[in-house]
Amino acid sequence: MATPLELSNFLKETERRAFKRSLYHVRNEESALDIVQDSMMKLSIHYGDKPAEELPMLFARILSNTTLDWFRAQKKDRAIFSNFSDFGSGNDDEDSDILETLEVLDTSLQHESSETSFNRKETLKLLENAIEKLPARQREAFLLRYWEEMDVAETAAAMGCTEGSVKTHCSRACQALSKSLKEIGVKL
Repeated sequence: MATPLELSNFLKETERRAFKRSLYHVRNEESALDIVQDSMMKLSIHYGDKPAEELPMLFARILSNTTLDWFRAQKKDRAIFSNFSDFGSGNDDEDSDILETLEVLDTSLQHESSETSFNRKETLKLLENAIEKLPARQREAFLLRYWEEMDVAETAAAMGCTEGSVKTHCSRACQALSKSLKEIGVKL
C-alpha cells in the first residue's frame, strides 16, 4: 500500500506532465488545471490505499476519464447556453506560454548559448503546435507513450482500447508529426 509520502511524491512528480497533457487536450489553462486537480483528488480519495507501483496507471486512467467528462460537460453546456465571450472582439492579451514559466530543471540548459536556447524554444513551439493539430486519440496515444513513457500495454489500459489500436494511433501520430514538421522546415 502506498504511504501518504509516496502518494504525495507521486503527485508532485506528475503534476507538470499531467497539466501539459490536459492543456494539449482542452487548450485552456484554467480548465486543464481543474482537470488535473480533480484527477489528483480522485486518486487520493479513491485509490490512495493502492500500491505505489499502481499509481501511474490509475492516475493516467483517471486523468483520461476526467478529461472526457470535461468534454461532455462542454458539449452539454454549448447545447443549452450561449457563450458570451463568442461575441467579443477576440483580442486576448494573454499570450503567455506555460512552458516559459516553468523552472529550468536541467542546469546544463542554463549555460547554453542564446542562439541554441532560442532555436530550442522555437523548435519546441513548432512541435507543440503540431501535436495540438493531431486528432484527439492520436494525440492521447502519442502523449501517453512518449511524454508519459508508458509501454503499449499501459497505454492501452489507460485509453481503454487494444494494444493494436495504440500502435496504430502512435504510428499515425508520428507520421503526421514528421510530415508537418518537415513541411515547415524542421530537420529531424
